Formats: sequence, C-alpha cells, structure tokens
Amino acid sequence: MRILQLNMERGWRGGERQTLLCLRQLRAHGHDVALLARKGGELAERAAQDGFAVYGVSGAAGLCAFLLRNRRGFDILHAQTANTLTWLALLKPRLEGRLVFTRRTAFDVPAKREPRTAWKWWRVDALVAISNAAAKEPRRLGFSVSIIPSAVEAKPLDQERAAAFADRYRLSNKRVLATAAALTSEKDPCTLVRAVHALKQRRSDFVFLHLGAGGDEEAAAHALAKELDLGDHYVFAGFQPDIENLYRLMDVFVLSSRHEALGTSVLDAFLYSVPVAATDAGGLQESLAEGRGLLCPVGDHHALADAMDRLLGDRGLRAALVEKARDYVMREHDAGIMAERYLAVYRQALGGE
Repeated sequence: MRILQLNMERGWRGGERQTLLCLRQLRAHGHDVALLARKGGELAERAAQDGFAVYGVSGAAGLCAFLLRNRRGFDILHAQTANTLTWLALLKPRLEGRLVFTRRTAFDVPAKREPRTAWKWWRVDALVAISNAAAKEPRRLGFSVSIIPSAVEAKPLDQERAAAFADRYRLSNKRVLATAAALTSEKDPCTLVRAVHALKQRRSDFVFLHLGAGGDEEAAAHALAKELDLGDHYVFAGFQPDIENLYRLMDVFVLSSRHEALGTSVLDAFLYSVPVAATDAGGLQESLAEGRGLLCPVGDHHALADAMDRLLGDRGLRAALVEKARDYVMREHDAGIMAERYLAVYRQALGGE
C-alpha cells in the first residue's frame, strides 16, 4: 500500500510520537509510507532523519495544494490530528485515496459543533479511536469506531544522560516522583502541586519532577508552588527530549489529568516498571484497571497525596502493580500489533484489497 500519514502539529507530544511510530512500523511491514507535516517541525525533522519521504508544508494552503497535486499518489490518507481531517474532508470529492482518521482526545463535542464534527466524521472511510473513552463521542453520534490503542516501545538506557540529569537536579538519596505533562488546564497541574504539598506534610524524603512543556496553566502552577513554599520538593524541569531515559530514575509516576484519552506517558511508566498513581479521567480508567495502578478522583489532591504516600511506603504494592502493568502493556500496546491493526483497517477501507 501507498500510505500518507498527516500531522501538522508544531510541537512534540504523544500524537506526534505515535505518528512516527506508525511510520516506522508500517515501513517494517513492507509498505510505502510517507509523511505530510509542518515544515521545520520536530516531527518532520525526526521522520526525515529516519529516512522517510517527508513533505513539509507551512499551513493549510500548502497542505491542500499538495493533496490536490498528489491526489492519485496514495491509497490511504491517514489523518492523525483533527485539523488535518478538516482539510481532507473538504477535499474528499477530489481525492482518490481512502480517508482514515485517528481520534486521540476524549473531549465531549459541544452541541453547537456537533453538525460540523459529524459532517467531518461521515466523510472518512474508517474512524479509529485510541481508547473507549476517545470513541465515546463518535459512538454517541452514531459512528462505527475501531479501537486501536497507542503503542510504546522500550529504548536502550542512555546511562550518561540519566546520570547527568540526576546530578543536575540533585536526586541522589531522594525518592523520585514525577509526571510527564504539559502545563495545560486539561492536565490540571495545580491539583498536582497541591497534592505534593499535602505529601510534604507527611514526609520530606522526596523530590517531585514536573517534566513537560509550558501551557495555559504554567504561571498559575509556578505561583502556587511558590505560595505553598515547596522549594526544592517541586521541580519544574521543562520539556525533556528522550524522556524515556528519565523513567529509570523514578520511584513513582503520577498523572493528574482532567481529560485523557489514553495517556501514553502512563504506558511508558508501565513499560519501564514504574508504579503509577493517576486520576480516573477518560482512558486512564482503562489503562489502570485490574490492579495496574492507583486511581483517584479528578481534582482530588488529597487522594493523589494518599496514593503517592502508599506507593512510596509499600514495596509489596509497588511490585504487584508493576508486574500486572508490564504484562498488560507488552500484550496490548505492542507497536507491531498496533501496525497490524491499522493495516486491517486500511484493507477494510479499500474494500478488502
């Protein structure tokens, strides 16, 4: 098959990582796969370094022009983001390839946007969601959805990188708790700051690392940490490339999201045997079910503090969670299996070709 993946995001987050993983796995399965991405963006650069054909465009006009020039060049046009789907839907009458869309969010569709959103979803030949939480809204509006969970794959440890990070933030002899999340309202960093403050009232042998880019809650989270006098106990370490190395430094991973379709950072924690405490937002209920982690109500910083304290203090609990979680992630979130599931969807969209 000739497959074009489309992702026009500027930064590097879970969706971009999954797009690159799809590219790699589809190529490994013997298919001709290329990427349409934002020119100069992180995803475009990483894909080019991996030897993929990358078509860089600067915006919607460039995207549409490319698609119209190459409308016979691809069997599958796979929109990895909602904004690329918009343009594919508009251009569909003039495109020959089949349209596939992966929904990676679990937000409710506002009533005033339902007609427009439904129109876009009706235009695709195959609608995929990364979790039942992400599939909830399409199903509510009457769409058939295939569930294909995101995948993770282990990377070799860069000992020098991990050691340098540990030295920089003086992690020696400290219990390390961490999150990997942008400072946005959907990730609810202020609840996390309050949870760490509550934990500090019980123990002082830890440091909490907030790994992630800025966002609309950045100023509020920094101000709250200062107000609560968390000092060196709460460290805003910013976005970290190759974050996989840093999971090896963690004793506990925490996620305080208000909304979460799946949470690939949690899957990484599973993969690297780090016990997880998280809110029960969206797809996190699925990921942490059956004893794979500790779930807390959204917005409840006391519950998060309790969960973090339990995990730090109970070695047997940590071991039980880690064993179940690692078995699960290896079974359900393998990259090769993800590719096979997408290929089955592609073939169905092509009419069983």
